[in-house]
Amino acid sequence: MARTTFYSSSAEHKCLKRGVKEVVKSIRRGNKGLCVIAGNISPIDVITHVPILCEEANIPYIYVPSKEDLANAGATKRPTCCVLVLTKPTKGEIAKEEQEKLKGDYDQVASDIAEIANSMF
Repeated sequence: MARTTFYSSSAEHKCLKRGVKEVVKSIRRGNKGLCVIAGNISPIDVITHVPILCEEANIPYIYVPSKEDLANAGATKRPTCCVLVLTKPTKGEIAKEEQEKLKGDYDQVASDIAEIANSMF
């Protein structure tokens, strides 16, 4: 539940980078956040380099079942194969309270993902 609200509130505050090109560009520029990757991408070669970039940049990433689910959570109609949810907007400013709330939600989701990953091994 926290993941969906975090994702949708980030969409409201323009803290999302959608698509492989934007995500890769943002990671290479040093932006931090959470990368969400759709699992039903064909051909898979389109996104195979994204997890490697995320690991090199210490950015947590997670897979979701479909690109349609990813689009619905981000309040768009167009399916997308990956999204980078930023903790702060790259352009403009948001209220300090909203910034702190986004950062808190990000920390919660990142710790949930780390806990899930650690429990698998």
